[in-house]
Amino acid sequence: MLSLVTRAAGVWGRLRRACSAAALLCPQPCMEKCPADHVVFSSPYSSHKKEKLDMSIFPVENIRNFSIIAHVDHGKSTLADRLLEITGTIAKTDQNKQVLDKLQVERERGITVKAQTASLFYSYEGMNYLLNLIDTPGHVDFSYEVSRSLSACQGVILVVDANEGIQAQTMANFYLAFEAQLAIIPVINKIDLKNADPERVEKQIEKLFDISKDECIRISAKLGTNVEKVLQEVIEKVPAPSVNISDPLKALVFDSTFDHYRGVIANIALFGGEVQKGHKIVSAHTRKTYEVNEVGILTPNEQPTHKLYAGQVGYLIAGMKEVTEAQIGDTLYLHKQPVEPLPGFKSAKPMVFAGMYPVDQSEYNNLKSAIEKLTLNDSSVTIHRDSSLALGAGWRLGFLGLLHLEVFNQRLEQEYNASVILTAPTVPYKAVLSSAKLKKEHGKEEITVINPAEFPDKSSVSEYLEPTVLGTIITPDEYIGKIVTLCQTRRAVQKDMVYIDEHRVMLKYIFPLNEIVVDFYDALKSLSSGYASFDYEDAGYQAADLVKMDILLNGNSVEELGTVVHKDKAYAVGKAMCERLKDAIPRQLFEIAIQAALGSKVIARETVKAYRKNVVAKCYGGDITRKMKLLKRQAEGKKKMRKIGNVEVPKDAFISVLKRQSEK
Repeated sequence: MLSLVTRAAGVWGRLRRACSAAALLCPQPCMEKCPADHVVFSSPYSSHKKEKLDMSIFPVENIRNFSIIAHVDHGKSTLADRLLEITGTIAKTDQNKQVLDKLQVERERGITVKAQTASLFYSYEGMNYLLNLIDTPGHVDFSYEVSRSLSACQGVILVVDANEGIQAQTMANFYLAFEAQLAIIPVINKIDLKNADPERVEKQIEKLFDISKDECIRISAKLGTNVEKVLQEVIEKVPAPSVNISDPLKALVFDSTFDHYRGVIANIALFGGEVQKGHKIVSAHTRKTYEVNEVGILTPNEQPTHKLYAGQVGYLIAGMKEVTEAQIGDTLYLHKQPVEPLPGFKSAKPMVFAGMYPVDQSEYNNLKSAIEKLTLNDSSVTIHRDSSLALGAGWRLGFLGLLHLEVFNQRLEQEYNASVILTAPTVPYKAVLSSAKLKKEHGKEEITVINPAEFPDKSSVSEYLEPTVLGTIITPDEYIGKIVTLCQTRRAVQKDMVYIDEHRVMLKYIFPLNEIVVDFYDALKSLSSGYASFDYEDAGYQAADLVKMDILLNGNSVEELGTVVHKDKAYAVGKAMCERLKDAIPRQLFEIAIQAALGSKVIARETVKAYRKNVVAKCYGGDITRKMKLLKRQAEGKKKMRKIGNVEVPKDAFISVLKRQSEK
């Protein structure tokens, strides 16, 4: 054993000497990997430590905290890449594409899901500045990430595509920044495109946002054209944080991740004081005391520092081992120096609910741990314990939209190797109870129903209420007819229609949430050749004629496929679900009857035919009674098999069944 250790130490020594020689030849000092491709080896006996930065050289007046906000695919992450390159934070190579999109799901889908932070160092007019950049998602399902990021900023870069112009999420993000009273720098991106029309976009910005077109900066983030001017505008227009280093420590936790070895890594924005390794800090939420193990900034990788000061944004590791200990929106302060907690964040309001169950019940605890760690990183997901006769113990999770649900499921599979069964997505309904017994049981007159299995019967309810949203659609005017027809088929009520320029129209509709939650966005995109954009916000509840629809397989109700629908649409939805289920369920050796039922009334039916052996193949000629006898015996066998046979519903059937047929 001793000889093995000696030999390993000898090998390590030779590697270290070889690397030192290579480092002498290399013009740049190596950290992890330098342009000459010299890799720094870390010793098996000691961890390689990065040089700690001194953050005291950046006074508060030289700090700028800002976010990049925009509609989906307007070039936020590409602009972030150029800003990182210009400030020397990352080396300039052709490989820099969406550097801040670190998750596998972001790479695969080409969208930003998580807001990411990076600290940039920039010299301007002889002064050194610290710029804290937060790149945010653009999809409506992740607007909670945007609102959280803005709480740590004093200004925003509002990016608008020179080709597409202002779109729905551009409007929503502008108003988030406007309400937070942040400095707004309008940037028109993609001016290198053939069809770019920056003059038209400038007029839109002036008309809708009341920002002078002289303030707009025209850039091409892909080519790097005029990007340096954006940094200069950030320094001149975004105010420094109004904080004081002499105040006691007050830090806001605006994001957090879980590391198996170091516990919870909290992203913090300091609103007062300073923090360093060895400090004793207290969580305002849990009242627990921790000792700080490490503080640093993200560049975009973790870079340890000696201290973090008021006005700066960075990360903190303090030995929090439990997922529940780092609440997003929590305030951290020094032990024996309590402060008034920061207001934190308004909790996200889930729009879509779905049941989540482990494929095998033995995996329940592993899945529970994975969901807890992922919800630490994505706090907009709500969790309720749930159980099902068919699927066992599980959870009913609340999401901000269907894309959010799909991304969460994909992250569970990729990051935690967890395989789950997802039930059909539903929206939260309300029921006003008329039965005195039920009122006493629930302790209130109005109940919220998030699981269709718990939907109360019509006889005990005076009225049902369904959630509604105010939807904003921005589209070229040639598609108005098709889009108005689509909205009418989804029971929408038009509220407003405004031309934002000669060719683009903004439509506002009140939609029932269950009509848009699954595939409205897909239908809108296909009708408008991808040009229309859509955004929505909560608009309360309205009375509706709702019914619970059950799906029966061979007479047995499948609880997980039950859904709540509007009475006028019950037949169409039931027929479509039966047809989709017919395609999703594999054929068996016995016949499967798929039925949609409202109570005891069957409103739609499809049949999956049985696999059948040709029992009369051996009969050539002869009496017909011989063939009839064989066919009758086969039919009796199939009937018996149907009684005892179980129908297996594939895991992916639950989402595919709910997707409507593409709008014609």
